[in-house]
Amino acid sequence: MKKFNKTNAMRILDSMNTEYDYMTYECDDGHIDGVSVAHKTGQNPEAVFKTLVALGHSSELYVFCIPVEYELDLKKAAKASKEKNIEMLPLKELTKNTGYVRGGCSPIGMKKHYKTFVDESALLQEKILVSAGAIGSQIIIRPDDLIKAAEAEYADII
Repeated sequence: MKKFNKTNAMRILDSMNTEYDYMTYECDDGHIDGVSVAHKTGQNPEAVFKTLVALGHSSELYVFCIPVEYELDLKKAAKASKEKNIEMLPLKELTKNTGYVRGGCSPIGMKKHYKTFVDESALLQEKILVSAGAIGSQIIIRPDDLIKAAEAEYADII
């Protein structure tokens, strides 16, 4: 069995004494989008959340966690973040600003804390999955524990 290293997000959860579990999935095939991850892990796509980073009109960055089968509603995201408008952060800016790569972006443990929103549909799930901060690994966590760890809030953003 291949050795598994804890990610920064896991270390943060450990330091907060937050209960979580994790699972890994095969990523050598290059299929790392959220829907593929849900299928590979045998999870309901409604409970698998992707982490998106967006840029507000004010030039502030925001983090949004939404179920993998949905798209971020930019108008709702702007309203939640009290911005005039919001646009997705260009992919080439992701690692520089968050420390994470596409497919391995966790709402926990970014280089800097950004205002974070989790879609309110998470409340319908006992536990949700988010990236653990590395391609091929997911954290399984209660939604309220994610809110606490990511210093986030619930919002209607899909």
